[in-house]
Amino acid sequence: MKGPREQIVYLPCIYRNTEFMKPDYLATVDVDPKSPTYCQVIHRLEVPNLRDELHHSGWNACSSCHGDATKSRSLLILPALISSRIYVVDVATDPRAPRMHKIVEPTELMWKCGLANPHTSHCLGNGQIMIGCIGDPSGNGKGGFALLDGESFEVLGNWEKPGDATAFGYDFWYQPRHNVMISTEWGAPKALAKGFDMQHVKAGLYGTSIHVWDWSSHEKLQSIDLGMEGAVPLEVRFLHEPSAAEGYVGCALGSTVYRFFRTKGDWTTELVIKVPSKKVEGWAMPEMPSEVASEHVQESRPSDWLSCVAAGLITDILISLDDRYLYFSNWLHGDIRQYDITDRSKPRLVGQAFLGGSIQSDGAVRVLEDPEDREQPPPCVIKGKRVQGSPQMLQLSLDGRRLYVTTSLYSAWDKQFYPDMLKEGSVMMQLDVDNVNGGIVLNKDFLVDFGKEPHGPVLAHELRYPGGDCTSDIWL
Repeated sequence: MKGPREQIVYLPCIYRNTEFMKPDYLATVDVDPKSPTYCQVIHRLEVPNLRDELHHSGWNACSSCHGDATKSRSLLILPALISSRIYVVDVATDPRAPRMHKIVEPTELMWKCGLANPHTSHCLGNGQIMIGCIGDPSGNGKGGFALLDGESFEVLGNWEKPGDATAFGYDFWYQPRHNVMISTEWGAPKALAKGFDMQHVKAGLYGTSIHVWDWSSHEKLQSIDLGMEGAVPLEVRFLHEPSAAEGYVGCALGSTVYRFFRTKGDWTTELVIKVPSKKVEGWAMPEMPSEVASEHVQESRPSDWLSCVAAGLITDILISLDDRYLYFSNWLHGDIRQYDITDRSKPRLVGQAFLGGSIQSDGAVRVLEDPEDREQPPPCVIKGKRVQGSPQMLQLSLDGRRLYVTTSLYSAWDKQFYPDMLKEGSVMMQLDVDNVNGGIVLNKDFLVDFGKEPHGPVLAHELRYPGGDCTSDIWL
């Protein structure tokens, strides 16, 4: 937290599902207020292929390699969610102008591991790279983990024991002090490829479980089914304090956050946050994710469990480096929330900001009933630009005082729920954070407009700082 202020950030920009037949690229954005190129894209590293769908990224080395003088955070690992390529990018030679170091072709991943659709990348303390995947080569759901050599980036094989792959995959976080790794689930790639379909949830093509792994033996120990209330558990975050045997997972379809923690023997979970759904009319899309949850739940649970039709859809969460605040985005409602988690079992809402979304006051959607009794928010306009889409990916400055936000989730879902964002491009925003008393406020002097890119409007996704951040570094 005492590290230097961020000056540049890296983020992948995606053209898949837009009208532009252009390759995705890694953008470098200047976030130094003293710089003449502040709030501008200063470099674009195009990948050599089309329709890759760059998504999340990780490092060849992070805090888990502390004490090893031979390791440095010099290479960004950039998996492509759809093509299954893995790009390795040199950010050390010239941090403001990254260059391609190596490309791992999808056949390596498929033939050696039986995996495809790589998502989350973490470095390991031994210097290897581990990448969690969400599918098999045929587009079916499969949660497995590929190991790459940290020097040659050769695919070495699977991390998990034979037969221990899970039905679905997505994110993972490990904690060696407790000899544990927790992984999560999204859905089958062939179900995700063209957008969200209610019937796919009813058909069992989306996950509802988190999985507990023995870190040293690589064996799956537990699968904890969160049910429809915890449907589609995405981002998982341990507390940063390495002795803490607990963390949180955000569940998209259930619009809930669960705390996971160790008991005397096994690991268990508890529901700690639930964003109430809103009854609405006038949705631009004929079918919304929460309707799936409602119908699916009412087949197996009391009919009053979920009766509203507009869920928040929690899509990203993060924990501040001091383990005091938890943040998450509600991608359908359009807000970011800040919770004080000093009492780990009872998060307390201390900050909220609406930055777009589907329920803006001048839109087609009218809120009929809101359990939180809030007015529909006005449109979000920054420097004359109306924000299309909704807050999604989050990154917090090391000192906890600035929260950066982008609006793209996944190109097929962007196209379905926020078609105007594909026409006008996504944006990057910044919120000022009160990290003493709680509170978040939009900085109206900060905007990176990806609708003005040279090859046409583009979808910007996850944010990374060159020096590491609170969603990529694991402390041992």
